[in-house]
Amino acid sequence: MKRTRKPVHPGRTFKLDVLEPLELTVTDAANALGVSRKHLSGFVNERVPCNKDLAMRIAKATRTSIASWLNMQTNLDVWESERIENKEVAKIKPFTRSLAT
Repeated sequence: MKRTRKPVHPGRTFKLDVLEPLELTVTDAANALGVSRKHLSGFVNERVPCNKDLAMRIAKATRTSIASWLNMQTNLDVWESERIENKEVAKIKPFTRSLAT
């Protein structure tokens, strides 16, 4: 079943659930996480995806799970992928036994 509503970017969740309630600036959070301000700003502004390294750092700092941050990103990636029209992928036919010769 395809989702009709776009999942929330994990950067938005980080901004709304972590930065704003704790009154942290992106600069302060970036320093605490050991990442560049530019990278964290891109993440918070939904231009940069959550990778494994960032997920580990955020999970440690927020006492949450790495999986929760990566799952948010995966849900968003899947949603976006389902909506991309890729002509090369459209040409692919399902595997059949006749291919294994």
